[in-house]
Amino acid sequence: MKEFAGSIGLVLNEPLLFDKGKRGRVGISMPRRDVDYFPVDEELTGTGPDFPDLAEIEVVRHYTRLSTWNFGVDTGMYPLGSCTMKYNPKTNEKQAALPGFAGAHPLLPEELSQGVLKMMFELERLLVEITGMEAVSLQPAAGAQGELAGMLVFHAFHKSRGRRRSKIIVPDTAHGTNPASAALCGFTPVKVGSNDRGVLSVEGVAAAMDDDTAGIMVTNPNTLGFFEENIRGIAEIVHARGGLVYADGANMNAVLGIVSMGDIGIDVLHLNLHKTFSTPHGGGGPGAGPLCVRKHLEPFLPIPRIVEDKGSFRLASDFPLSIGKLHAFYGNVGIMIRAYSYILSLGPELKRVSQLAVLNANYLKEKLKDILHLAYDRPCMHECVFSDKLQAPLKISTLDLVKRLIDYGFHPPTIYFPLVVTGALMIEPTETECKEELDLFVEALREIVKEAAESPELLHNAPWRTKVRRLDETNAARNPRLTCAGVVERSEE
Repeated sequence: MKEFAGSIGLVLNEPLLFDKGKRGRVGISMPRRDVDYFPVDEELTGTGPDFPDLAEIEVVRHYTRLSTWNFGVDTGMYPLGSCTMKYNPKTNEKQAALPGFAGAHPLLPEELSQGVLKMMFELERLLVEITGMEAVSLQPAAGAQGELAGMLVFHAFHKSRGRRRSKIIVPDTAHGTNPASAALCGFTPVKVGSNDRGVLSVEGVAAAMDDDTAGIMVTNPNTLGFFEENIRGIAEIVHARGGLVYADGANMNAVLGIVSMGDIGIDVLHLNLHKTFSTPHGGGGPGAGPLCVRKHLEPFLPIPRIVEDKGSFRLASDFPLSIGKLHAFYGNVGIMIRAYSYILSLGPELKRVSQLAVLNANYLKEKLKDILHLAYDRPCMHECVFSDKLQAPLKISTLDLVKRLIDYGFHPPTIYFPLVVTGALMIEPTETECKEELDLFVEALREIVKEAAESPELLHNAPWRTKVRRLDETNAARNPRLTCAGVVERSEE
């Protein structure tokens, strides 16, 4: 057996900062006061000191020790299905940290922001070329907000034509935020099931499409890891009844340079720059979810729009049909810089990114399908979906499998999603993992499946090698203990 990354190692304990320090201890030199001292905490709140007094070394060690508890893509393989946790080249971080970008302020006048505006304008043009669409807004701050913006465009489009439509078709293989985004815009999601190949059928969509339906939201490739091969026929059905076709492009990393979304009938597409185009993903942000549309929907894009005028760039808001602003300023520019750097550094090799992502996923599928149940045994795109069906007779669940995987030094894949596969184990290796790492991942899962048959207690109580053992997740969800409550108790003591 190969040596795995998981190890008991040196695990350092670390209390809360409120449990450390000593009154009067300081870590920085404060500037000389030019106002009289006023004891805000004691006079106004009556609770005594709010913050611990700490030396610099105590603060440094505290956060350094906490950082050793984390697992990220720089630590090891992060095979989250449908989340594309790939390694992100450090050169893109370097470009985003350039003083001219990092020091720019959103309230600077346009004449002092030409570099940033030009970068965003050119990024829009690059995304147009990559997707096969015709106009782009970078304003949405995340994928879900891109979805919301897409549904607002649907609503504005139909309103401009004097139509009131109340329904949106949403496949059972769509991302979970799709029906929520539609509902937020006043549409009623209509679920359509996938066929025995894991994709939509033209007949299924035709049965659901009527004159009260605004359109369809398709995740393509879908959450089973398959390309919607009937998308052209589906688009024709929807367009014939006056509807629009929205594509959730969160899985665009599987089809870069291979599929033109505009050519296959897509009217609206959102992208996740923080997944497909290089940004550390996770921790709740930041993100960027540009909205790409065909020409007839360009008037409805959010404002402000970036406009080129005689070699200079400005933000324009004179678009009367626009859905309006989505949030303050323009968007998460730091994420755009990283994406811009990523695209320019790879150029035509973007196609190679998707080819390797698909190759890696199919490699894992073939290497694991003899030990894990494969819900759909056919070539996949960027991810493959297994289940715990073969382990269920041994009283071993998907949760048991992935908790034990932590002991081998791998972050667990996505589990219990998509919902169309019971006990789902969804794996996306991404294009950045080498064959040796994939082989190590395969061998780890093979060892775990063997343990499931011979020593199931190892899995039922896993993980064993982490600082914190398996948690009571049900109790934690029903009776959460909030950190602030603990701090108040300590401060009162």
